[in-house]
Amino acid sequence: MQPTSILSTTKQIPEKNTIESYSATLSKLRDHLGNSRQLDGISSDEILSSLSKITGGAKQQTKHGRYSHLKAFFNFIRINFDPTLQNPCDKPMLRKLYRPGKPNHWNIVEKETIDEIISRTTKVRNRLILELMARGGMRIGQILKLTPENVIDQKLILHAPKSENEAEIVFIPRRISDRLHKYIQDKGIKSNVRVFPITYAAARLVVEKAGKLAGIELRPHDLRRHAATYASRSGVPIEIVSKVILRHANLSTTQRYLGKISDTEATRWIENLYG
Repeated sequence: MQPTSILSTTKQIPEKNTIESYSATLSKLRDHLGNSRQLDGISSDEILSSLSKITGGAKQQTKHGRYSHLKAFFNFIRINFDPTLQNPCDKPMLRKLYRPGKPNHWNIVEKETIDEIISRTTKVRNRLILELMARGGMRIGQILKLTPENVIDQKLILHAPKSENEAEIVFIPRRISDRLHKYIQDKGIKSNVRVFPITYAAARLVVEKAGKLAGIELRPHDLRRHAATYASRSGVPIEIVSKVILRHANLSTTQRYLGKISDTEATRWIENLYG
């Protein structure tokens, strides 16, 4: 099995991430079953055994993803190369075991609470970290990689971001930009030195302690989700939320970030619009 070369034969070349994801799953299947196996000789029991080993301890959504990779691969071979091939993944037992997990519905922290958390954080460094997440939609890892040469007025240039683009741009409010520039100047931070030279664990602790000041359990991604949800509910088009605030490759990823709307909030929006 050579997944990369097979996937590359499609008329529409898959994205790099897609090829890598399928390749990883298929390589593990090959390692488990051996290099010399013929595809038409692989049974459903062997697929189950392989998936159990490949996904041991993983979340249900990850298990479903690995199963989907294998099922799609065998379907691809059947459609394009061997119409007689029986898909060993297409069995009721496997479909039931590896069905999608229930979607997460994140609790979104209200703006008033976020404002209180930030205002009660007196240490300049910690406040900037919180604001870059809550107002710029940044991840902790991105913040910790920032150097002064990445900071250009109200734009932060992210090199080698998670999306695998060459670079991404984060836009931040003027007041946060001014404070960030002043912090860099006051600390005398050189252009190629990290602005926040702390560990990931230390940054998480900053967020957790800030949440405790307001009496809530706060995680770093809660701030990023707040940035997206607050913008969306303030009337910002979802395309801007997706491409500018979260810098996602597609809208479906953004939609998973947005919080679940309660009955109370739905009623309030309807009253504001039509009441």
